[in-house]
Amino acid sequence: MPISRTNCTGSRRFVSRRDFLQTMGGGLGSIALADLLHADAEKSHRQASHHKPTAKRVLMLFMSAGVSHVDTFDYKPELTKYSGQPITGKGNVQDVFFRKPGKLMPSPFAFKQYGESGRWCSELFPYVGRKADDLTFIHSMVAEANSHGPAMLDFMTGEPRNGFPSLGAWSVYGLGSETQDLPAFVVMMDRGMPPSSTANWGNGFLPARFQGTTFRTSGDPILDLKPPSGYRDKSQRDSFDFLAKLNEEHLRAHPHENELSARIAAYELAARMQASAPEVADIARESQATHKLYGTDRVDGQQANFSRICLRARRLLERGVRFVTVFSGGSNNKQPSNWDAHSNIETNHRPNAMMVDQPIAALLTDLKSRGLLEDTLVIWTGEFGRTPTAEGSKGRDHNISGFTLWMAGGGMKPGLAYGATDEIGFQAVENPVPLTDLHATILHALGLNHERLTYYYNGLQRRLTGIAGNVVRGVLA
Repeated sequence: MPISRTNCTGSRRFVSRRDFLQTMGGGLGSIALADLLHADAEKSHRQASHHKPTAKRVLMLFMSAGVSHVDTFDYKPELTKYSGQPITGKGNVQDVFFRKPGKLMPSPFAFKQYGESGRWCSELFPYVGRKADDLTFIHSMVAEANSHGPAMLDFMTGEPRNGFPSLGAWSVYGLGSETQDLPAFVVMMDRGMPPSSTANWGNGFLPARFQGTTFRTSGDPILDLKPPSGYRDKSQRDSFDFLAKLNEEHLRAHPHENELSARIAAYELAARMQASAPEVADIARESQATHKLYGTDRVDGQQANFSRICLRARRLLERGVRFVTVFSGGSNNKQPSNWDAHSNIETNHRPNAMMVDQPIAALLTDLKSRGLLEDTLVIWTGEFGRTPTAEGSKGRDHNISGFTLWMAGGGMKPGLAYGATDEIGFQAVENPVPLTDLHATILHALGLNHERLTYYYNGLQRRLTGIAGNVVRGVLA
């Protein structure tokens, strides 16, 4: 919407919002994405922990478009025994996306047991497999939506449609930020936007300051972070002072306008980020041993990119960022663009796993060595699993009836395998865990009671878990 301004002749001219922000903010226009809490502004909004937390922060590693559990962490030797046979007597096979289940297909990947816990991992994840004794596997996850966009929204927001706050937004709303110089909720992607785009980290009906802030994976973490060339510090300070006076006058006249307070906090955070954001993104400061651990010098560009993202995630977490989400797989033309293995499970999952296995294991090692894993909840997942049957000759369809995720740190019981799918991996048969229960468990680890974390909207006290949700006590240490 254009902003009008009266010039010295009394006539009015109109400038665009972008021009206004660039003029008044010294090139900080796109930092409006960082509309998060300033320490003073957030004190009146944050809610105290409901109980003693086991985690201070969350790292979500999201494998976009459906990782096959029966080819990664849910070993099913019966698939070899029954290879080529039809799937029968296994619940609603119409829940698969294309509703044409093929014959049972064994995994093309070899499995082995790791660690004292003896957890099974496929050859796709040898680095992560060596961390098995630190991991808490849930083999009985259940989703409701079998299409990528709605399923991802359901996982991230508790609803399969737009307009609802993300898990990260709820977490920051409940607990606030531990840093004044960085956003409380940061998102990074390796290959472009995931399904459902920015709604995955949106604020929904919560105030805008709780939404996630996207960090770029190369160059400046946020566009227009630096003032234009030739723009002097004094000029920028003068602009800020002038804008502050205007804001203060408006606040006095309209004391109940929370959006203005949030906007002021965003400008202040943007100014502080001019120093803090480039510093946190500068992984060149890390030791050679750390770069070798993560594999940032790997030959393949996509692999090295994900390694750098994971290293930056650790730097964000140790500097007080409350919630970090990292997406593997997007919607661009890099092949494979995501984990959606309809045509060939081997040619899709093998390069994807090679891209993420070493840096994810390195991230766990790094967090543990720095004493951060104990109070950081790490979650590895996709939005659903894939069928034990073949789609075509070598692919697999979507499967919402049972899939696997793992967690680490943050008060989870290490080396545990919780729940189970049937002998072929089609549906959860032991301790099924719906997404509402997972959300309740994550909030519980953060010290938040999912039934008490509410926000009044449209006549109702809303919550992430709706009217459902139970903490999965069996996974807690």
